[in-house]
Amino acid sequence: MNILFFIVFLLFSTLIIRLGKIQIVQGEEYAKESEKTTTTVYSWTTPRGKIYDRDGNVLVENEAIFTLSYINPSNEHNQQERLELAQKIAGLIEVGTENVKERDKKDYWIFTRKEEAYAKVSAEEQANLDDNEEYQLILERITEEELASITAAEMEVLAIKREMDVDSSSIKRIKMGLTTKEMAIINERLEELPGFEVKVDSTRKYVYGNTLRQLFGNVGQIPEEAVDTYKSNGYQLSDLVGTSFIEQQYETWLSGTKEKQTYVQDKKGNLIEGEVTPGESGKDLILTIDLALQQEAEKIIEEELKKDSGASEAYAVVTNPQTGEILAIAGKSEENGEISDETYGALYNAYAMGSAVKGATVLTGYETGVISPGDTFFDSPIKIAGTPTKKSYQNMGTINDLTALERSSNVYMFHIAMKIGNYDYAKKEGFRDPDEAYAIMRKFFNQFGLGVKTEIDLPSEATGYNGGVQQLGNLMDFAIGQFDTYTPLQLSQYVSTIANDGKRVQPHLMKEVREPDHVSGESGEVIEEFETNVLNTVDMDLSYIERVQEGFRRVMNGSKGTAASYFKGVTYDPAGKTGTAQVSDGRGGYNYNLTLVGYAPYDNPEIAISIVVPNAENDSSGINKYIGKRILDFYFENK
Repeated sequence: MNILFFIVFLLFSTLIIRLGKIQIVQGEEYAKESEKTTTTVYSWTTPRGKIYDRDGNVLVENEAIFTLSYINPSNEHNQQERLELAQKIAGLIEVGTENVKERDKKDYWIFTRKEEAYAKVSAEEQANLDDNEEYQLILERITEEELASITAAEMEVLAIKREMDVDSSSIKRIKMGLTTKEMAIINERLEELPGFEVKVDSTRKYVYGNTLRQLFGNVGQIPEEAVDTYKSNGYQLSDLVGTSFIEQQYETWLSGTKEKQTYVQDKKGNLIEGEVTPGESGKDLILTIDLALQQEAEKIIEEELKKDSGASEAYAVVTNPQTGEILAIAGKSEENGEISDETYGALYNAYAMGSAVKGATVLTGYETGVISPGDTFFDSPIKIAGTPTKKSYQNMGTINDLTALERSSNVYMFHIAMKIGNYDYAKKEGFRDPDEAYAIMRKFFNQFGLGVKTEIDLPSEATGYNGGVQQLGNLMDFAIGQFDTYTPLQLSQYVSTIANDGKRVQPHLMKEVREPDHVSGESGEVIEEFETNVLNTVDMDLSYIERVQEGFRRVMNGSKGTAASYFKGVTYDPAGKTGTAQVSDGRGGYNYNLTLVGYAPYDNPEIAISIVVPNAENDSSGINKYIGKRILDFYFENK
């Protein structure tokens, strides 16, 4: 009995010591553990900043809509539960299925037809494969006919579940833009739909319809190829972001600060508290665009295309050559009397620009020393072995550089190209280093923005087609703008560089960023301005550039200028260059790229234009000149 009492005493002593240790030594630690909670933060995007023109006209604003959202805190709902919820939602609203991919269909088919799916793998194969390998094998063996068995109703369920399955740590948008009826039905049954909520959302509203619509770009869910980049910057997969053009370029400013919903749960998953932290709308973006000029440019192009000019598309870029501000940028196409917007073509479509680039050719000739200001050539047909006869539109006799620009002599430019290629036309020999000749021409053309990026403040742009190194005849074609191709925006930068005394300035659409003023509804304090950015100064003597400027002035004011009859009597003293490039029509004949570059006033340029009318059937309609003159007229009449 004594031994037994002693053992009992030891046991109680051990319990007392253990209890003391738990309460006194580790009491605070266990108390914290018992009170431990899980905090989850979800975010919801706020309205994006508005977009204005340079004069304060609202171009893009936000329109309130209702969105059905879904949250799955702590992965509370498993795959089967999410499927059942998706089926309920599909019976209440209509959803689109355009975002459903083939892999989504396969996953859905396996999940809803498990017995049939796993029968595709033999017992022997199952024994030698892990779960992932087995699943991949099933995916490979699903046939088109089996995928076709997924009904239209199931596709809607799949579209909903697909969104519910993405990134459990974020709020998912199941459908944006609920109808009034759908919203009422959902709100009535929210108790049956755990995780779902109707939230106020916003979508972009384009105040002036299609005007600049293509350059504004789109807002949507994060593209798959950019997920990692956005995640590293604090975005969630459910966030709406700018996916193209201006919306993408200025996403950081336009996106604002997100609203946050905080959920605190105890260890059992019970909600202890919830809190909403309001977000802040994005900053307002002020563009360099002049709305009145933009609308007039679009109207002029439409009207000229509807005339019997043989042209089906046209582009215009209007800039301030000294600052790079884009005042208007437009593109239109016409088919069977219907006009379509093609503004993006001003940045992405490249064409042979014809004689409009001869200013760069003459300046290249000066700088390489193959000609000097005032040098003359005899303008008559040129014959080179293996190359068709090359000539100007008429034989001009002995002419100098200014006359060559004024009257648009091809032959003068051919002589410059031959000399750069070290070809002796009298002896019919030379041109032993074609690579160097082409490299020299492109080196100087690049300095004007021809064949290189203009660096416009947009996510991407085209640089045109480089024809490589070919025969002497092709180099001569290069000199008259009928070999390499350029975009209307590059052509605009080229003429602006000449107008700006050789300074190549970055073109830009952003003028400034402002704080939104929620009281007055207008933009508030300026927080960022786009400063003029000189990309390079052409490596040429200023007197050379001034010589070409005089040649350009004669094009529009000289007695034999190729555009003089169109600009006769105007008071704003323009300068510029016309161009016509002969291009194949694909049927054994020819069409024409009609171009015009210009600026005004000649002595202090404040506006520059490039007009491109590609693939016109008629080379004498003058549509390029009519468009250019009407735009310049409007600017100076209304400025």
